[in-house]
Amino acid sequence: MKIRPAKVGDVPTIYELIRTFADRKVMIRRSLGELYESIREFFVAVDEDGRVVGCAALHVFWEDLAELKCLAVSESMHGRGVGRKLVDACWDAARDMDLDTVFTLTYVPEFFERCGYRQIDKAELPHKIWNECVRCPLFPNCNETALIRTAEPAVEAVREAFAAAAASR
Repeated sequence: MKIRPAKVGDVPTIYELIRTFADRKVMIRRSLGELYESIREFFVAVDEDGRVVGCAALHVFWEDLAELKCLAVSESMHGRGVGRKLVDACWDAARDMDLDTVFTLTYVPEFFERCGYRQIDKAELPHKIWNECVRCPLFPNCNETALIRTAEPAVEAVREAFAAAAASR
């Protein structure tokens, strides 16, 4: 399994992955146009045969906040760590941009808690993040859970030191 930045040619598959879950009303539907416009925000998981089997996006809102969104994994790949690898790729990308805070809205909070996120009240998030929510078929009766992950400076410093030491070997 390989995680890589998405390419324009991945858009039709990303569209189908998201559509599968949007049809069940557990994700916001995305148009092909939206996906092409935001392709640089996406990471994809590619299996051994070169097929895209998962996707996730990191959308920067401001200098100190990003959203992990559009996490979708092919049902045949559930339980194999694909989602976790995509979440980690988005977190690493946020940290590479010096972003300390990433939030997500989800119906599966337990998964994100295992990935280092903690639940928060939706009211703690800035109002501008709700722009997409008005397109959701469940709006305004959303029962998604808001979660957030923040960098802990001491933990991050140790992680970076270990990564630097490993890279120098």
